[in-house]
Amino acid sequence: MDHQQKIQNILNVSGLSQEALARKLDVSFATLNSWVNRKSKPTRAESLKKIDALYVTYFGEFEIDEAKLTKAKSEALQNKMTAKDLRENRDLLDKITLNLTYHTNTIEGSTMTKNDVAEVLFDNKVLKNRTAVEQREAVNHRAALFFLIDELADDSRPFLWTLDLIKSVHLRLMNGIISDAGYFRNHAVRIVGAAVPLANFIKITDKVSSLCRKLNEPHADALRILAETHAEFEQIHPFSDGNRRTGRLIMFAKSLQFGILPPIVEKERKSAYYRYLEFAQIHGKFDNLELLLAESILNLSLP
Repeated sequence: MDHQQKIQNILNVSGLSQEALARKLDVSFATLNSWVNRKSKPTRAESLKKIDALYVTYFGEFEIDEAKLTKAKSEALQNKMTAKDLRENRDLLDKITLNLTYHTNTIEGSTMTKNDVAEVLFDNKVLKNRTAVEQREAVNHRAALFFLIDELADDSRPFLWTLDLIKSVHLRLMNGIISDAGYFRNHAVRIVGAAVPLANFIKITDKVSSLCRKLNEPHADALRILAETHAEFEQIHPFSDGNRRTGRLIMFAKSLQFGILPPIVEKERKSAYYRYLEFAQIHGKFDNLELLLAESILNLSLP
């Protein structure tokens, strides 16, 4: 694939205008437009490097340098956070809630901007230019997130991953959006375009129970377990809808259990995230997904 094709692919998936992409690449609009229309091609080493780096951000890479992964994981683990930290710092909680809600719902197709999400969550506004479902998704996501934080921060009893807990997360997340919120699916499903076979609905209870046991075990490699359990949950696909948002909430809570800042997968990395997730599920190799999660921690901006 040449660099002009990479530029076109970036434009196709990123939602960036040519003007915005030109700014990211530190070139003029006229230069970028010439590349896009194949009237000229990028030749400067600096431009080629920036195009390659941006392409990796959006689409991922499958040859992971072990030293790069080790360094990213080590640095990510230095970012500490617990559920109590969030309970005791409202400003931090609001920033985390806004970022996670915006990115996770946008990945699943929401058209709400980050400012829209803030107005719905913090100002209790009803937006006329956004659908009722999108606004309900934002409010529900906050409710599910706060439920998990409260459960983790409760010192009166040990926190354990159970079938009922995961169903309770899904109930809050999808309440009023689908009729079977909080219930495992009782039918076969298929993700269009995905190559990964999903679990037979007859086996869902057993598979989620097994996943809960894994989540409750002590682990030394936090990022590896986050990647493994997230890939496993998404392949089980226990609910009729809302699985990926539920899975990212589970990953968020498990990170807080480890005492680290949770990875928030940004909407810009949607394609790479899906590719890495599918690669892990098909091949049982998690380095790519681990790196994305580590980078999601390191790149988190909380303005």
